[in-house]
Amino acid sequence: TLSDLFENELRDVYDAEKQILKALPKIIKAAKDTELREALTMHLEETRGHVERLEQDFASLELKPKGKHCAGMAGILEEGSDLLEEDGNDAVLDAAFIAGCQRVEHYEITAYGTLMAWAKLLGYEEALKLLEANEREEKAADMKLSKIAESAVNPEAAGSVGESDDHEEE
Repeated sequence: TLSDLFENELRDVYDAEKQILKALPKIIKAAKDTELREALTMHLEETRGHVERLEQDFASLELKPKGKHCAGMAGILEEGSDLLEEDGNDAVLDAAFIAGCQRVEHYEITAYGTLMAWAKLLGYEEALKLLEANEREEKAADMKLSKIAESAVNPEAAGSVGESDDHEEE
């Protein structure tokens, strides 16, 4: 049923958020740009709130808060974890961290959008409000990462082209 599908997706995103809680501190530690570290630290706190809201969603539906392994998030985070072992220009690595974090945000935004659509159809009003709050924060985090990338990190990374390549701008 759609209700079963909703529960399955809720368990999936719950696991995804818990995976992010484990991965984000490593990225924060590796990031060099101060504004990026601050934004990721703030989002780590928000992610703790996302987990709490999801637990409230489970309670509102009289379900036990239990995750179902989110293979999609595991794959995205595994790709990103390879970056933690890389050496290179700090700005280039920070640009890569931002790209990886935005993949995570987009995955979450999609999951929350789906859950919200189903919650509306199923009449899960309390769950819907909590899901909307999580989605708003995910979208805001994505926009903040774009701002940091466009205003500071990417231009600095682009300036490093001459440091490691012989390419000239046309």
